[in-house]
Amino acid sequence: MKRLIGLIITLITVLGVACYIAQNLTPQKNLHPLGEFYLQNSYFGEYSAKSPEAVTSIIWDYRGVDTLFETAVFFLAIIGSLTLFRLSKEQSEEAKQGEPKPELPEPVGTVTKLIVAMILAVSASIALHGQLTPGGGFQGGSALAVAPLLIIAVCTKYALEKNGLDKTRAIIIRSIGLLGVVLTALVPLLTGGYLMQNQPIFPAKALGVPLGGSLVFYNFFEYLAVGAGFTAVFLLLSIPEEKFRKFLGVRR
Repeated sequence: MKRLIGLIITLITVLGVACYIAQNLTPQKNLHPLGEFYLQNSYFGEYSAKSPEAVTSIIWDYRGVDTLFETAVFFLAIIGSLTLFRLSKEQSEEAKQGEPKPELPEPVGTVTKLIVAMILAVSASIALHGQLTPGGGFQGGSALAVAPLLIIAVCTKYALEKNGLDKTRAIIIRSIGLLGVVLTALVPLLTGGYLMQNQPIFPAKALGVPLGGSLVFYNFFEYLAVGAGFTAVFLLLSIPEEKFRKFLGVRR
């Protein structure tokens, strides 16, 4: 009871402070010169990304090479994790032996399926609307990885593998995502443009919906690569520790 009262007091205090700050904020009548520059060069400019989401256009269209290297570092970390925890086929089969099968009440399984469906929908929305609203491929892929993690926590990793999503397939999907990012960067070279060029190589709109040119493609492939990369690591990390100790010959 005391904890509940403390929580309520804390929430009231935070809301009160937030309302006070919001009322005293003075809205800017004029754009900051830097903000005006970004808007002109992310949406209004002739060779801009044609994206109303300036952050995404800056990440992929103006500092795309930097972002590409950051993405490469992340995926090298994924590869390192997969290398450290990889198992042979025989070891993988042995790891499955003795794995307890959870006997969950029906409501738990139903609720889990509903939550997973919502996670998939929200993560896809975050990624595919990254050129319109805050978000993008990395954020969407990170949200997507929560779905298999939830299934592993509730039903064990073997429920994922039984439904066709094992480590090998996750790595294949991740590789398709990486290949898509690289091809999107190289396509402009085939049309006489330069590396990672956006406009006017890629379409700015489709059926009246702003695509941000290449931004929607980068976000989609990044979404696949990040979600599948995290999933592959989660599948390996969910193997019981005692199994790894046995395979590595560790006594303690």
